Amino acid sequence: MIKEQLVDLIESSIVKNWDNTAMTNYRGDSISFGKVGEQIARLHILYDACNIKSGDKIALVGKNSINWAITYLSAITYEAVIVPILPDFKPADIHHIVNHSEAKLLFIADNIFENLDLNKVPQVHSTFSLNDFSLLDAKKADKINKVNANMDTMLKKQYPDGLNPSNLAFKNITNDKLAVLSYTSGTTGFTKGVMITHNCLAANVVYANKNMPLEPGDNIVSFLPLAHTYGCAFEFLWPFTLGVHITFLTKTPSPQIILQAFKEVRPRLVLAVPLIMEKIYKKQILPVLNKPSIKLLLKTPLLNKLIEGKVRQKLVDSFGGNFHEVVIGGAPLSQEVEEFLHRVKFPFSIGYGMTECGPLISYANWDKTKLGSAGRVVDSLEIKTSADNPYDQVGEIMVRGENIMLGYYKNKEATRDAFTHDGWMRTGDLGKLDEEGFVFIKGRNKSMILGASGQNIYPEEIEARLNNLPFVQESLVIEKKGKLVALIYPDYELADRKGMTEHDLKKIYEQQRKTLNDSMPAYMGLAESRIFAEEFEKTPKKSIKRYLYDQHA
Repeated sequence: MIKEQLVDLIESSIVKNWDNTAMTNYRGDSISFGKVGEQIARLHILYDACNIKSGDKIALVGKNSINWAITYLSAITYEAVIVPILPDFKPADIHHIVNHSEAKLLFIADNIFENLDLNKVPQVHSTFSLNDFSLLDAKKADKINKVNANMDTMLKKQYPDGLNPSNLAFKNITNDKLAVLSYTSGTTGFTKGVMITHNCLAANVVYANKNMPLEPGDNIVSFLPLAHTYGCAFEFLWPFTLGVHITFLTKTPSPQIILQAFKEVRPRLVLAVPLIMEKIYKKQILPVLNKPSIKLLLKTPLLNKLIEGKVRQKLVDSFGGNFHEVVIGGAPLSQEVEEFLHRVKFPFSIGYGMTECGPLISYANWDKTKLGSAGRVVDSLEIKTSADNPYDQVGEIMVRGENIMLGYYKNKEATRDAFTHDGWMRTGDLGKLDEEGFVFIKGRNKSMILGASGQNIYPEEIEARLNNLPFVQESLVIEKKGKLVALIYPDYELADRKGMTEHDLKKIYEQQRKTLNDSMPAYMGLAESRIFAEEFEKTPKKSIKRYLYDQHA
């Protein structure tokens, strides 16, 4: 068990940074750490009125915002269990998760609430607006409205001298308690509520405090979905406990909006998913590098260094120009992009984790990491693989230690399958290790394809190459009758700009397939490319939900 209790870390940060700005809604309101403490105290009074007990579930649905963060903090400091739900989920999925989690309270953005049917979540007895914490619906509305109307009086009774740094005190909540139910899918049959403890979150926070480059008073932008553990841990929970000023994007994070926010906020640490890095590389860097004049200049060593320096500075400026490093995680980064960023000495690091670890498994600072790795295993975990020789052979990665989930909520079979008899958690990821504890990911266990002669084929490796080709927005490699087929979602924006028809795209993809096959081992060769007219459905980590596309095989 981690000696630092999560609730103590939260309380201590509020007390130490009382008058400092804690959070800002992008181009909107701000709130100090002290006011966050007051809002938490108000919600605790509300929870008492709603008869919420230790371990009761509180569902939370909405985009990143100050009120989202306050609701999260208020629940875990009350000894309730927060159930964050992605705002992108359809109403049926939200109904399903709320019911599966047995949530008693629901905090929800008004625009999402409008499409819900509360008759389908009968165990929820009170629903509150994330816009202003007002009551939207309740089985005992009169009682709750009375509490809300008298909240100032009740707060004054609890804190006669006013709430201040000397009298703020949360419950003593030990780290073994359940803190979060994190759902990686809303679809019935695929639902897994990952049970994350206070200890799991504390392990991530303590590790980040010791190893990641942020200081009290620094700025950070929160744009990754807070309902997912990656964004929640490293763009919100850890920075908050450190005394960092967090700016929540509060809107759908397109690359243009994200980069504009970086320019304005100038964050000291940037978290990103590969999709953003790959789009910047493909849309902004490659067109410049592929100009005939630049290609010619790149052949001269001295000019090559000069051009690479200017490209690096352009990338640095894109992320606000004030950061220590960019940490990339959530999905595999294209090898081509990684090698380019390394060549131009861009300060980036690739981390590895999963929801079940809350999320971190491995990380290393940008100047200490190794090319092709996902960092070094964190000090709160042990790691091994199923291979006889993990340094030379690919095997399934397994971990055990402080930041491991309790299991899957109400799913004993899935929990049992996730662990070995001696307590190692199976990640489902394939990779190698080295003697220094660095992790090298080779692919997902479930996505691996066995070649006709017994070769292991990792479709992610082929997809990474495809995704960097012109007119390809994203791709998925599947198996059909023993042959590999690429489903390609076209870059329609570029195709339209160039006046391309579907027939033209098919010809381009066929030529690309032949060229690609020439650069890969024969057993990885694509037999066919097909146009897939819609963007592939993603998980919260922006990985393609492969199981949905088996029907195309």
